[in-house]
Amino acid sequence: MNIITLTTDWHQGDYYTGAVKGKILSLCPHARIVDIAHDIPAFNQQKAAFILRNTWSFFPKGTVHIVGLQAESEEEPLIIAHEGQYFIMADTGLAGLLFPDGPGEVYRIPAGEKTTLFPVLDQFVPVACALVSGKKPKELGQPTEEADAIHPMRAAIEEGIITGLVIYIDSYGNAITNITKETFDRVGGNRPFEIYPGTGSSLYRITRLNQHYYETPPGDILALFNSLDLLEIAIYHGNAGELLGLDINSSIRVKFKK
Repeated sequence: MNIITLTTDWHQGDYYTGAVKGKILSLCPHARIVDIAHDIPAFNQQKAAFILRNTWSFFPKGTVHIVGLQAESEEEPLIIAHEGQYFIMADTGLAGLLFPDGPGEVYRIPAGEKTTLFPVLDQFVPVACALVSGKKPKELGQPTEEADAIHPMRAAIEEGIITGLVIYIDSYGNAITNITKETFDRVGGNRPFEIYPGTGSSLYRITRLNQHYYETPPGDILALFNSLDLLEIAIYHGNAGELLGLDINSSIRVKFKK
C-alpha cells in the first residue's frame, strides 16, 4: 500500500517535517504519508519506542516506518525488517526498546562519501522510497548482527511485592506502568492487594481494579489494566500525573497480602 510513517521529536512548526514530506512525494509520489507522532520530547527514545511499539502492528505488511529521533549518529543507520514491515532509524539502541524480544533482519545503510546534518532527509527518505517501490533491504544495506540495543526495564518482584515504573503518561494524564497483567496475576494469585502510586502515602492507596474508567466517581483515583494489558493509574475526569506527581520512571508499588 506504499505507506511511509513518520515518528519524530520535531515540533509541528519546524521545517523538518515539511521538508521530509516534500522529498518523499518528490521521490515516490505514489506514497501515502502517515504521521504517527511528532513533538516527542527531544531524544526521548523510551517514549518514541512506546508509541511506535504499540502502533506498528496495526499497519499492513510492506509499511515503512521512518524514526526521526536522534538521527545524527556516528554509526551507520539501520534498516530493520520485522514481520513484513520495515523500520529505518539511527543505531542508538532504540531497536532494543522497540523489539524487546529481538528484531528481525537488520541491515546497515552505507553512509557513502557525503556527510549530512539531516540524515532523515538525505539518507532515510531515499531508502524508504526504494523500499515502498519494491527494493529489498539486502539491496540497500549490509546485514549486521551488531546493532546497539537498550533493553526495557522490567518490574521487580520480591516476596509478594511488585515494584514497577511509569513508562508513559498519555494525553489524559494517565500513568501507564511496566507492570503486566500476567505478572500481577502470577504474583498475586487472587490475593487482596494495595497499590501505592506517587508518594506511596496511604492517602493514595488503591485496593481494587476497575474494568472501566467510569466505575469510579469523577475526581477519584483508580487502577485498571488497559488495552495493552499494562497496569494504569488514572483519575476519572482528572489528571493523575499532575495530582500524584507522577512522571516517567516514577515508582509504583503493588503489595499483596499474605
